[in-house]
Amino acid sequence: MGVPETMRAVRIAEHGGPEVLRPAEVAVPVPRTGEVLVRVAAVALNNTDLWTREGAYGRPGDPEALSGWRGPIGFPRIQGADVAGRVVAVGAGVDADLVGLRVVVDPAVYDTEGPDANPVGLMGSERDGGYAEYVTAPAERVHDVTASPLTDDQLATLPTAYGTALGMIERGRLRKGETVLVSGASGGVGVALVQLARARGARVLAISSGSKIDAVREAGAHDVVDRAGDVAGQVRAAAPDGIDVGLDVVAGGLVGEGLPLLREGGRWVVAGALGGYDVTFDVRRLYLHNAQVIGSAMHTPTHFGLLMDLAREGSVRPLVAATFPLDRAAEAQEELARRRHVGKIVMHP
Repeated sequence: MGVPETMRAVRIAEHGGPEVLRPAEVAVPVPRTGEVLVRVAAVALNNTDLWTREGAYGRPGDPEALSGWRGPIGFPRIQGADVAGRVVAVGAGVDADLVGLRVVVDPAVYDTEGPDANPVGLMGSERDGGYAEYVTAPAERVHDVTASPLTDDQLATLPTAYGTALGMIERGRLRKGETVLVSGASGGVGVALVQLARARGARVLAISSGSKIDAVREAGAHDVVDRAGDVAGQVRAAAPDGIDVGLDVVAGGLVGEGLPLLREGGRWVVAGALGGYDVTFDVRRLYLHNAQVIGSAMHTPTHFGLLMDLAREGSVRPLVAATFPLDRAAEAQEELARRRHVGKIVMHP
């Protein structure tokens, strides 16, 4: 089947509310040297979609500035970091055998070529993403998952949420048999953290609330503490010897509460600020106990390769909470912002 000249996409031309998400008929992108063209089968939503649309990331020295993930956004921008689909064309210098493969795209834009490179940009933010029928990507960033038992929807949930989660777990050096505390455990990254930490052989304590507690337990948490109560007290009761690693996407007041819960040499890994970015803690709890606070943004190429191994084996089973057609992208983002669901929201172009 040939590639059409135009495609449906949803773009933003400015920062703002869901109303700035506008459907458009645009040219199908042409893969440049070293790139492939992917027909999008499914694209998953992330908190970064909301923050990028709102311009909520701030800038160094100006936390209130309207900004994308790593600086100003080039408008108009097609959002969507998480793509599963099939390669339908290749640019110059790319092996034509890639055409037809079922793939997941690593959405990170890296600072160097190496296996431990740091992400400094993101598909859907620093380059056009998957809120469209087609998207281009560097050939080295598409991973063959043709043999995976996971559905396209499940595969689409992996890149940002599970990539971020695995990056946190790797940077926090979580080992089998350790006790881990997961905040925001019902969200996309939170469920991924629970599943991946459980698969690694850790004892998983999760923080959630209300009707979501049972679902978080089903996802693999050994114990769930209710964030509506005394979190620190509940964690102490569940893990009287303390925790080895905190995997935190909430931050805010939780960092100050959480550091005293760490065992000697414990690690507190932060990859989000749903509870606020202005943090205070008693620094004595840090240095007197050889603890570490570790920032973790997404994943490295090595981490993503490990994640794709798990996808091919089907050893994690992502939870898909809801699906939407692409032309209801604004509605899908509003549903994401309500945080009533457990798992991931996926769109079909």
